[in-house]
Amino acid sequence: MSEIDILAHLVLAPYIIKATALISNERRVGGNQFRHAFATLGILLDYKYFSSSVLLKASLIHDLIEDKPETNLHELRSIDSDANRVVDLVLEVTRKECETKAAYLKNILKNGSYEAKILKVADRISNLTDLHRDVYSEEKMMKYLDETEEYVIPMAKDVNHNMVTELTDLIKKRREMLQCVAS
Repeated sequence: MSEIDILAHLVLAPYIIKATALISNERRVGGNQFRHAFATLGILLDYKYFSSSVLLKASLIHDLIEDKPETNLHELRSIDSDANRVVDLVLEVTRKECETKAAYLKNILKNGSYEAKILKVADRISNLTDLHRDVYSEEKMMKYLDETEEYVIPMAKDVNHNMVTELTDLIKKRREMLQCVAS
C-alpha cells in the first residue's frame, strides 16, 4: 500500500474521542493538552511515520493516562485491533507518580522500545516549541533544555537523525533567546 492508502485507511476517530478528555487540561502556554496531542501527531506525520498506526494512535492519547488517571484502561484496550499495543506504548511513555523526571527519561532512553523513543522525541519537540520565557522561569527553561540534551537527543539519535537536528536547533534558539534576555 502507498503512504496515501495507508493514511486513507487509518482510523483515528475513536482515539480522538478519547483524547477530548484532555480539553479540560490547560497548558501553561495556553491551549490545552488535546491540542498538544494533535501537535505530537502532526510532528509524527511531518516525519512520515505514516505506516505506524500504533504510534500515530498512541500520539493522540500519550498524555491521557498521566493527566487523567481515572481513565479506564480496559475501555481503551477494546477500541480496535491495535488498542492493546497502543495502550502498552502509552503506558511505556507514562511517567509514574513516584518517578523523577530524570529517572523517567533515563528509563526510556535505556529500556524504551523504538516506538517509545520516537513518541517521546515527538512529544519533546512539541513541548520545546511551547517553551517561552514569558511563561517559564529562566531556571526551569535551562533545566528543560539540559535534560533534553542529556536524555532526549540520545533517544533521537537512536531513532531519527532529522529529529536530532530539529531538537538541536530548538535548543540553540531557546538558549540564544535566554542569553538575549540576560544581556
